[in-house]
Amino acid sequence: MPHPLTRRPLSRRRLLAGLGLMALAPLALADGPWQRLDVAGELLGDSRPTTEGLVLELPHVSEDGAAVPLSVRFEGSLGDDDHLAEIHLFATGNPNPEIASFALSPEAGLPEISTRVRLNESQQVIAIARSQQGETFATAREVRITVSGCLMRGDDQPPAPLSNPRVSLPERISNGGAAEVRTLISHPMETGLREGADGETLPRHIIERFTVSLNGETAFAARLHQSVSANPYLRFHLSPREDAEVVIEWQDDTGESARHEARVSVG
Repeated sequence: MPHPLTRRPLSRRRLLAGLGLMALAPLALADGPWQRLDVAGELLGDSRPTTEGLVLELPHVSEDGAAVPLSVRFEGSLGDDDHLAEIHLFATGNPNPEIASFALSPEAGLPEISTRVRLNESQQVIAIARSQQGETFATAREVRITVSGCLMRGDDQPPAPLSNPRVSLPERISNGGAAEVRTLISHPMETGLREGADGETLPRHIIERFTVSLNGETAFAARLHQSVSANPYLRFHLSPREDAEVVIEWQDDTGESARHEARVSVG
């Protein structure tokens, strides 16, 4: 009987089988929870996303499902004439899985976004990105939730919706640099799922659109859903090519809006 550690000659059959497994390995890396979520599948279509390059950060355990910090950034490589154009976020265990979708122009600069989200239960959070030329990327993180964030009661006397817009934006940006922008605005982001003090279901009331324009051209935009936390917070970047008038707008599902204007110089 051969010694257990004695290597047997590599047969042609074993060699071919090993090569076959190696060929299948990249396809296996593309498997993920996005394949089991209809809205994510519709977004991806027939494309098979790359699972490296897109980084999603959330706490592994959150005691407050109503305001879970989330960051997503792109560390992959694209062609010189390509840029990351879209990032989409989903929560597989929420009543409505869409969290937010972001559109980025080249003047959005660094593709890195932070916000706070509501998570109903322990689940997978998914990020999907697409470049301007159609290359797709996907990743997911599992989060354990102690207290559901979709049905929690809110403040009995919240501030008026779309009040107190706060923006942190540098007045000067280095040429070719990316400036961090932070925004926060008061809004209940009512999901349409929880009960008020009278036991009646409160109607849905959320900010749906957020846009940032430079000299009249959209540089960064977001489509928000019920899974974004109350008083939406967004952190992103801008990289204007020239001095610019910056207009930041929030619009909710009643048609009401808020606006912030600023000017940045480049050089």
